[in-house]
Amino acid sequence: METEKPGAAGEQAAGPAEDRAPALGPAGSVARLLDGLAGERRPRRRGLRRALVASVAGAAVLGGVLVCVLVPGSGERAAPPAPGPAGRALAAVGTGVPAALPDLAALIGEREAHLRAHPGDDQSWAVLGSAYVEQGARTGDFMSYPKAEHALRASLRARPEANVDALAGLAALAGARHDYRAARTWGERAARLAPQRWMTYPVLVDAYRGLGDAKGVARSLETLQKLRSGAAVRAVAGTVYRDRGWREDAAAALADAAALAESPAERAAALHRVGELSWERGEPAQALRYAEAALAADPGQPAALAAKGRALAALGRASEALQAYRGALAKWPEPRYALELGELYESLKLMPAARAQYDLVRARVRDAGRGGVNDERVLGLFEADHGDAGAAVRRLRAEFARHGSPENADALGWALHRAGDPEAGLKLAERAMKKGPRSAVFAYHRGEIERELGRYGAARRHLTEALRVNPHFSPLGAAAARDALRALGDPPEGGPAEVYAPPGAPVPKLPTPARAQR
Repeated sequence: METEKPGAAGEQAAGPAEDRAPALGPAGSVARLLDGLAGERRPRRRGLRRALVASVAGAAVLGGVLVCVLVPGSGERAAPPAPGPAGRALAAVGTGVPAALPDLAALIGEREAHLRAHPGDDQSWAVLGSAYVEQGARTGDFMSYPKAEHALRASLRARPEANVDALAGLAALAGARHDYRAARTWGERAARLAPQRWMTYPVLVDAYRGLGDAKGVARSLETLQKLRSGAAVRAVAGTVYRDRGWREDAAAALADAAALAESPAERAAALHRVGELSWERGEPAQALRYAEAALAADPGQPAALAAKGRALAALGRASEALQAYRGALAKWPEPRYALELGELYESLKLMPAARAQYDLVRARVRDAGRGGVNDERVLGLFEADHGDAGAAVRRLRAEFARHGSPENADALGWALHRAGDPEAGLKLAERAMKKGPRSAVFAYHRGEIERELGRYGAARRHLTEALRVNPHFSPLGAAAARDALRALGDPPEGGPAEVYAPPGAPVPKLPTPARAQR
């Protein structure tokens, strides 16, 4: 994605935080017009009430009708009517809550209609762009992202100075595209202009996570927790705690997020995260319960469907797992799901079906790339295991240079091992385990690399750890880890010479000490 060069917009102060609206918050022009009709300039209130009132006004304007409801004869405003779909979407996202997809579509339609008549409305362009970002992230419609970029840059052109809404929207867009450098750049600019705007900090947390910047993550989370509480903040905290290996804290925070959720979509997202944590802990039955609860709250969530398929496969319910994965892919063309489904088919010895899914991985990465989405890590891991390991190294080396996260370190280390350079691969595998979360995949990759290098004791330790963390971490990888441990056999009794001897090799005898000889 082309990155906007910092200029005046990044260097001017934004004014009081109270005068700035959230990224998908009320239109400033509408609020000013309503204040003028009321005959006074009242200061805006922060919080949900402001978002709701302005949402109703924004929805009315975008429908082509401005409604100013007054109490007859009193000169005061009456209570606003219940918001329609577009108003509900504005209210939801203005307070950090996922909007219902039909409401989000209504908001997009109304903003598009409004902007055809008022192309200079910078805030409506920012709202439209941010709504497109959420639509793409929620539905997998990657072609929403070029539309979002067009709208957000139109907002910047209309108001190039102190346009926090557009900057925050561009940060969210870059994060959705997995372009974490750009997300950091835009997010930091937005945070400098409006440091009290809490919704910028979850985007920055994700950007710093993608870059492997633990200090940036900690700093952004601390600021976020000072500014805000509630479900959205607890969800961010739970993700950070998971990365740090604080599993109990992560589970508690994510459970709080689910309990505090105010909408079905928000509840489903939180339940899905709790289920993912259960999966990583090797608890497929519990992961299945959370996935089904997420689907009960929001039946259209493809991520929960894929999580359900993953858990069902671990529980030996293969036909149901295949059905869940196919349902997820029908709703969302996510390359990772195609790869997981292909490996499930391969584990069931259904090779024609597996090859068909593997062909889809490359096609889906290309399709996502047309929308600016970076799926190099998924494609690199696929090539390392099922394609061209040399091509995997080239892809992942470039990706690791851009985004030095533990996940990318692990992927590059594994690709180097598969391409015949286990020494270089081990250094990256060690880095991933040191800086990343406790991961069965990380431990498996490291154990296999150590086995290749003849470090049999360490290989036994890390392969055992992988299966202890999650004995079902991959339908192919978990089976390979068990096979590798069987090949290594039990460690023989004795000192280092025995422990590190090749499997089945005669154990060299240590020289008898001189004192014993006497």
